[in-house]
Amino acid sequence: MSFYKNLVFPYLTKYDAEKIHYTVMNTLKFACSIPFMPAILRLIFEKKDARLERKVFGLRFKNPVGLAAGFDKNGIWTDELSNLGFGFIEIGTVTPKPQSGNDKPRLFRLKPDRALINRMGFNNEGSMAAANNLRKRKTKVIVGGNIGKNKVTENDEAIYDYLKAFNDLYPYVDYFVVNVSSPNTPGLRDLQEKEPLKYILKVLERDNGRKSKPKPILLKIAPDLTNEQLDDVIEIVKETRTAGVIATNTTISREGLVSDKETVTEIGAGGLSGKPLTDRSTEVIRYLSEKSNKAFPIIGVGGIYSAQDAIDKLNAGASLVQVYSGFIYEGPSIVKEICNGILKEIPKK
Repeated sequence: MSFYKNLVFPYLTKYDAEKIHYTVMNTLKFACSIPFMPAILRLIFEKKDARLERKVFGLRFKNPVGLAAGFDKNGIWTDELSNLGFGFIEIGTVTPKPQSGNDKPRLFRLKPDRALINRMGFNNEGSMAAANNLRKRKTKVIVGGNIGKNKVTENDEAIYDYLKAFNDLYPYVDYFVVNVSSPNTPGLRDLQEKEPLKYILKVLERDNGRKSKPKPILLKIAPDLTNEQLDDVIEIVKETRTAGVIATNTTISREGLVSDKETVTEIGAGGLSGKPLTDRSTEVIRYLSEKSNKAFPIIGVGGIYSAQDAIDKLNAGASLVQVYSGFIYEGPSIVKEICNGILKEIPKK
């Protein structure tokens, strides 16, 4: 057991999950303002090896382990987080207008399941604020922009929200993710249906094609889709020439949890992330990869807590992986541990 899991994490769990998140990240930000501290953190947490590099949808990643959206919603900690060894960082979900999100408390731990439940509701400062934050960043880590619609926007007007966020963030991110799979914005998952989804992706790709340097646009899907819906996703991605898929977002399912049912019921609605998603997200990755004949890259996310979890997703067909709950439960050494595990699978040249 690591120092983090033995001492740090148990201490952090004594406090409200959302409040301690900001406390820890502001502490990291302060630490990184101290001379030489970023270099020390990179020395501890970064794994450098040419065999880890990946070229995916036209971008070169120094390693295949990224941070999933939801952790840095406004792009304020990308420099600090890059010192922890991530190959890429995805910010957001970003909406055009600022919104406060759902009522607090809205982030909960299920420690027996090594999981989280969140119903944040796309709380963020808006796309212009995120753009201004990213404009000030100093590191060259690859940054993705995860975009969504505002809660007050009707679904038939959603495309305008996606376009606004896309254009505001365009100069400052390396790739985009269309989020229609969060369970915490009413009606959002309806946009995963075939025709609305196809329309959104086609319009975004058309706008992207008018740019001097088009950027990859990916689709993030829910783990709760049926095989028939996954077949639709494959068809839509091919037809719209979407650059890839992120599989998967959080689940609304509560099946198989070992946490006390009363506790889970008391927490209520929200997306479940963490260890309970490990197998399902890998199943979705494998299905998409095999059924599409590897027609597009997949970023695997969901329940990655170890190098083996990440390797399983890569073997299932993912080109890259992302962590979120595993980063919180396992600590900042998880990126290096995954990279070391991947290197053991690759013969030295």
